[in-house]
Amino acid sequence: MFLVDSHCHLGDLSFGGKELALKDVLASAAQAGVTHMLCVCTDLPSFPGMYGKIEDLGNVFASVGVHPLNIDTEWDEGLFREYAARKKIVAVGEIGLDYHYEEHSRRQQQEIFARQLELALELDLPLIIHSREAPEDTWAVLEECDPARRLRGVFHCYADGIDHARKVLDRGFHISVSGIVTFGRAENIRELAAFLPLDRLLVETDSPYLAPVPFRGKPNQPAYVEKVARAVAAVRNTTFEEICDATSANFQSLFRVTLA
Repeated sequence: MFLVDSHCHLGDLSFGGKELALKDVLASAAQAGVTHMLCVCTDLPSFPGMYGKIEDLGNVFASVGVHPLNIDTEWDEGLFREYAARKKIVAVGEIGLDYHYEEHSRRQQQEIFARQLELALELDLPLIIHSREAPEDTWAVLEECDPARRLRGVFHCYADGIDHARKVLDRGFHISVSGIVTFGRAENIRELAAFLPLDRLLVETDSPYLAPVPFRGKPNQPAYVEKVARAVAAVRNTTFEEICDATSANFQSLFRVTLA
């Protein structure tokens, strides 16, 4: 049985003034039965440091991309292509739109998002999409850049509701559930976790953020994806083992990897 954390940030494990040591995080993950992880990039300047930490780890995959709140960092298409060619890269992400803080130009976010979609199409890599308070614009950019619907990927840490989730699923994308599913007031996420087809479901931590109950307020880490998977199993009235098996199979299929 495999259990995969489909979205974590091992390049920077600092949260709330605390810094987790990577070796301890990996040991905790192994003890919790978390066999594999996808370490997600958020900007190009930090990529070399992040990749250097996980390059020799056989059970950790990686992505390359610019997060919508990091669009002010250096954009270099040559570097993007260079990084995307690294052997452990399995996705473009996390990319998308984030309108929560209103600190960045919506138009600029859309332009950078669109360019990265074009690169994902060219490189034949799946997407890791971040969409926060921007469901309609995220959808519009996707449809404009990929009218033939060749792109595949996952909407990570999804929170846009079941109606929009139907559109995401109809387009062939996966949806990932995070530790929010354990939060007391997150009934909408539990409803989503119960609704999602089993063959489109992923689980994640988004470490070091969004630690699940009973670890809220502390740095999150991949070991805690076990809590997410158990919470998803509970709302679906199924077994933890079934969620582990399904989400691992989905991860392998989407990112075209073999879990060994």
